Amino acid sequence: MKNKAVYETPVVEERKEIKLVGLRVLCEGNQYIHEIPKASTALRSQLQSIQHVVDSSKQIGAFVVDAQTKQEDGYWVCVEVEKYEDVPADMVELTIPPQKYAVTKHIGRNDEIKNSYEILHNWIQKNGYIRLLKNWHIEIFHTFNVGDQLEIDLYDTIQ
Repeated sequence: MKNKAVYETPVVEERKEIKLVGLRVLCEGNQYIHEIPKASTALRSQLQSIQHVVDSSKQIGAFVVDAQTKQEDGYWVCVEVEKYEDVPADMVELTIPPQKYAVTKHIGRNDEIKNSYEILHNWIQKNGYIRLLKNWHIEIFHTFNVGDQLEIDLYDTIQ
C-alpha cells in the first residue's frame, strides 16, 4: 500500500495526560525499525498481565527526539492505562503530560514513516508552529503488522 500521508492535511490536537505501561526499546538508531516491531509483538503476548488497559486494540509508541538524559533515551512500546496498578516487573510506566501536537496519519510500510514525518515537519514550519524536541512525542498504532499495512497516527509535540 502506498504511503497516504501526503494526501492528508495535518491537524493540531491537544491531549490530556496519558498513562502508559509497556516495554522500553534501547538500541542503535538504525536498529529501531527492527526492534520496535519485536517489542510490539512481545507486548501483545503479555497484554493480559496489564491492568486497566484503555483500548487493547491500540499501542502507543513514545519517544523524545532530543533526549537530554539516559532515562529519556529510547522508544517505549506501550498501551494506555487508566491507572497504574500491579505493573508487571519486566515493564515500565511512563506518564506523558498534557501537550499540544501536530498530527498526521501514516498508512504504509514501516520504512516509509520518515516520509510522513518530513511532510508533517514541513507543515509545522509552514504554519508557524515550533517543534518541541525535548518533549515526549507519540505514535498511536492502529495496526501492528510488519509489512505494508501499518496505520499510525503521528503526534509531533508543538508550541
